[in-house]
Amino acid sequence: MRFILPIACALAIAGAGCKLEPSAATPNTNANANANQPVTSTAVSNQEPSNCSLKLASAPAINGLSLGMTRDEVLAAFPGSKDDHDLQPLLKRPPSALGVSEIIIQPAKYQPKEKKAEPKPGDVSQITFTLLDGRVDAFTVNYNGPQYAHVDNFVTSFLTDKNLPPLDQWQPYVGMDNQLKILNCAEFEVRVFASGKGGNLNYVLVKDLLAARKLKERRAKARAQATPTP
Repeated sequence: MRFILPIACALAIAGAGCKLEPSAATPNTNANANANQPVTSTAVSNQEPSNCSLKLASAPAINGLSLGMTRDEVLAAFPGSKDDHDLQPLLKRPPSALGVSEIIIQPAKYQPKEKKAEPKPGDVSQITFTLLDGRVDAFTVNYNGPQYAHVDNFVTSFLTDKNLPPLDQWQPYVGMDNQLKILNCAEFEVRVFASGKGGNLNYVLVKDLLAARKLKERRAKARAQATPTP
């Protein structure tokens, strides 16, 4: 099974799509690089906010992967992953006290031997899923290129066959206008990043904003409970 970008493009980073409890997984080289990318920041340019009113039901799927999937559904999408020795530490780890868990998938590992080939531009190198209460609340797809002169080219390719607002409603990330574009909708967010040698740091992140708010509330409550009463 090969994952490719729509027309040339189609979720992780080891630094996942939203800020999570640390993972015990050992990410690959691309993942380590991505861990330093500003995917958790909410800062954007001073342009007008997006008018996107789309709800979760309209959040984009990538190669059949989508928000709200259960862990079993994620593993079923990659035959052989459930028994992968390298994945066992993550799969055996219980969710955090806040209900957060994570799965890191390298799709090439689960391709039939007869279909395995050298990575090509546009192939998916890694996907990181974060789950809240057992359901995917964010996923990040990392790609082996291609290299884009500007992130707008990546966004344009990504938008092919997707019912999402056009490029002019995507916001640039402050200081990284040529590399990172963000679409903020009513209940979900999409980030598209283009960078790296040959585009080896390219990624698309899809995030459930309702789940993000729920997790933020849980963190705030946990901090309040941990604060000694004067």
